[in-house]
Amino acid sequence: MSLRERGPGGAAAVEAGEDAAAGAVLALAEADGPERWLSLLPWDRFSAWLHCVCVVGFDLELGQAVEVIYPPHSKLTDKEKTNICYLSFPDSNSGCLGDTQFCFRFRRSSGRKVSLCFLDQLDRDLPVYLKKDPAYYYGYVYFRQVRDKSLKRGYFQKSLVLISKLPYVHLFRTMLKQIAPEYFEKSEAFLEAVCSDIDRWPPPIPGKILHLPIMGIIMKLRIPTYRDKPGTTPIVQNTHQADAQISMALPTVHEVDLFRCFCPVFFHIQMLWELVLLGEPLVVMAPSPSESSETVLALVSCISPLKYCSDFRPYFTIHDSEFKEYTTRTQAPPSVILGVTNPFFAKTLQHWPHIIRIGDIKLPGEVPKQVKVKKLKNLKTLDSKPGVYTSYKPYLNKDEEIVKQLQKGVQQKRPTEAQSVILRRYFLELTESFIIPLERYVASLMPLQKCISPWKSPPQLRQFSQDDFMKTLEKAGPQLTSGLKGDWIGLYRHFLKSPNFDGWFRSRQKEMTQKLEALHLEALCNENLVFWSQKHTEVETVDLVLKLKSKLLQADSEQLPVKTDTLKKLQTHINDIILALPDDLQDILLKTGTT
Repeated sequence: MSLRERGPGGAAAVEAGEDAAAGAVLALAEADGPERWLSLLPWDRFSAWLHCVCVVGFDLELGQAVEVIYPPHSKLTDKEKTNICYLSFPDSNSGCLGDTQFCFRFRRSSGRKVSLCFLDQLDRDLPVYLKKDPAYYYGYVYFRQVRDKSLKRGYFQKSLVLISKLPYVHLFRTMLKQIAPEYFEKSEAFLEAVCSDIDRWPPPIPGKILHLPIMGIIMKLRIPTYRDKPGTTPIVQNTHQADAQISMALPTVHEVDLFRCFCPVFFHIQMLWELVLLGEPLVVMAPSPSESSETVLALVSCISPLKYCSDFRPYFTIHDSEFKEYTTRTQAPPSVILGVTNPFFAKTLQHWPHIIRIGDIKLPGEVPKQVKVKKLKNLKTLDSKPGVYTSYKPYLNKDEEIVKQLQKGVQQKRPTEAQSVILRRYFLELTESFIIPLERYVASLMPLQKCISPWKSPPQLRQFSQDDFMKTLEKAGPQLTSGLKGDWIGLYRHFLKSPNFDGWFRSRQKEMTQKLEALHLEALCNENLVFWSQKHTEVETVDLVLKLKSKLLQADSEQLPVKTDTLKKLQTHINDIILALPDDLQDILLKTGTT
């Protein structure tokens, strides 16, 4: 059966024998029977992947303007439309003739929550660095500029833009490459057909092999889960399609070509890793939006599996709604990474402490020359030589081995994909060596299981103490997993003041608090609650029932890590206690909350 014949129930037909945990998520996506996914309204499946598709053109009187929004009912505020208009076109100085692809990120207008509840569950199964940020949209752009004498301006200029909350850069880039050239030839009817295809896609379930049909092609991919071992990417194989549709296997949904992005500055990759880890203000000045957006995304990904918790803008313009906020000199530059192409920024942002200037990114055919770190005062214009302009002194000694390994790869004409794998593994090992001591210390803040009593509130986590953590580094520090020397203590002290530490610690705190709540629920289930209620007054018993119901609601709303059997057992306890009470109380309690 072809994928097009699956119809609305296609999500349920995902191949059997796949990861059981992902299967459980699918079951949740179809809770209340197999009709759940089928019963969604038109465009709900589309909304699981995209917010909308925009076409941005150039009007001689108005400038950039949104010509089409599809589906037509999609809601964008005037501020969001203005941001999309300006961010969908390269700056005029970029000189992007032909076709150009890039991406941008912008703030959503506040006060609107448009989310399908089961998609929030899918989000929980993602690695932390792929979770949606509800405050932002991504824009994935395919821009075409070609000479056209029939137009007053002399050029055809148009962008096809996918607006999504998902950070799946590679997926949407691949998709645009397939549909945009044909769209520019066939126009709106083709766009409607594309969106109709997307509205038949299964939900974006982490851990499953997904088949996504798009205009006669089937994209096969797998979205990572938090259970995946960091640094591993299960290979999605191409298989013969019975219906003769072309199948395209995507090796990743979100990764960029790391080596290609870092090649212009790869002598400084370790210093750049430190700057990103510490949430330092960074500007990437590039000749085009393609280079700026890819480099910013590469920087953000270099501290994976840690999540970069500050704002980042792969492509930022002087028309952006946050332009004044981010370029003001009345306060210190914010913790943000900006990708820019307009020469105006060389002057506007010259007070920023760290600036990366890159030239045209080309596939490296020769060994890059050593580029020294330059002083900021030497950066006068965007025409300044490529390099890193900063007075920052790295905490760690330089790792010469990774530079030699990559240089050797260039000399031996090693494929850039292989170079990227080496670089990604290097960053991963560096980040893990840094974060493991913190993970170990934070785990020690968890109360012992024997401290959990069913008749008391769950115990609190112990407070994080910087001094206590620092004491653990002597015997259990990064030296256990990394041979790099340097001022690790200084790096930790700086990191503990950064937004990345704050975001990481809040996330771990939430996980551990939920684990304590789950253990408390299990402790309650293991008690004979009916026997307890018989020994206590009706008032105390009613109070217990209400508290147990509240616990069940909390377990559901917060998706606590509790086994389904535990929840069923607790529900049985509640029912048994209620049935042992007088009839009038039974009626009241059965109507209160859910039983």
